[in-house]
Amino acid sequence: MLVKALGDLHVHTCLSPCGDLLMRPREIVEAARRAGLAIIGICDHNSAENVGAVQKAAGKDLLVLPGMEVTTVEEVHLLALFENLESALRLQEFVYSALEGTNNPERFGWQVVVDAQGEPVATVNKLLIGATSLTTSTVVKQIHRLNGLAIAAHVDRELYSLIGMLGFVPDDLVLEALEISAEANLREVRSRIPDVNRFSLVRSSDAHFPHAVGKGKTELWVERPSFAEVTKALGGQEGRRAVVT
Repeated sequence: MLVKALGDLHVHTCLSPCGDLLMRPREIVEAARRAGLAIIGICDHNSAENVGAVQKAAGKDLLVLPGMEVTTVEEVHLLALFENLESALRLQEFVYSALEGTNNPERFGWQVVVDAQGEPVATVNKLLIGATSLTTSTVVKQIHRLNGLAIAAHVDRELYSLIGMLGFVPDDLVLEALEISAEANLREVRSRIPDVNRFSLVRSSDAHFPHAVGKGKTELWVERPSFAEVTKALGGQEGRRAVVT
């Protein structure tokens, strides 16, 4: 029997320099519960260092998928989602090796690593808000090598999106889904960007503040909240499906 699990697959933490410092694990988990979410994806810019803390804060009644929002050399934002933290951290190593520049907190914002209670334990000096030297194709292939899901972020936007930066979805680019923004009008997006009709769609909040968590969400019809079931839903397998309204 399938059940409807609400998912917000694109949530930032205080590690993202553009994220509010209140985006700490407990605050994120509480906001997700208030929004009725069963699944969230933690996708900070070019890093996964706060994923483990959010997982610990969530316990067992909220599925926290390890993820990352990678910025490619073309300045395309790609979401990567994984079943386990180890895979996300392996992608992080790959991304860190292709990321140059040092963060200036006064200019770009603090990049804070926290524990499950939200206490700071470190800061990241790499310029996480910057672009890597990796092509979009290379990032997608690496996500798949690590058995992850590759989703093109906020394709309805002009900046930092696959459609906005490249103008189209390359035929040879294998993606599990395209993401639209919380405020996007689905009918208008389908009309304006015909490419989206070839893919599964998800709607996410891209939350940088606690009150925004769950403002964009996807109905995931699954047997239970799990990475395997989310994968099936995005692939339309065995009756599972992802529904965006």
